[in-house]
Amino acid sequence: MHPLTGDMYIAVVVVVVAAHFAYIAYLVVGGFVALRWSRTMACHAFAVAWSVVSFTGHLNCPLTGLERWGRAHAGMAPLPPDGFIAHYITGVVYPSGWSGPVAIAVFALVAVSWILVFGWHARRRTVEAKSERQAHGLSEITG
Repeated sequence: MHPLTGDMYIAVVVVVVAAHFAYIAYLVVGGFVALRWSRTMACHAFAVAWSVVSFTGHLNCPLTGLERWGRAHAGMAPLPPDGFIAHYITGVVYPSGWSGPVAIAVFALVAVSWILVFGWHARRRTVEAKSERQAHGLSEITG
């Protein structure tokens, strides 16, 4: 088996960075995605749970570890000790001192999306139950 070439390690890094950005985007908007595709809610709940556990427990993200590995083998500069978010997002997407407010804003967006999802499902169940009762009542009258 041939070891990966430098270009292959760079490709690994690029794919991992893209996956990391996709994960963060899904974390922020996944609840709203579940308004359209309700089956994705379990996946979003897992993404939120992992983020909360890793953030509060200061756990290392496996994607960051994989990026560090790829960078080292590709001869690229290492990520800073604070990892992916510190390198690609903090100070780039939002100012360095805004980490706390940004985390609160993300939490608020997730909470709003979940309230909308669960409210929509509760309303839908109520409408379906009412429709079923009406249909059942009509069949007794006409039957």
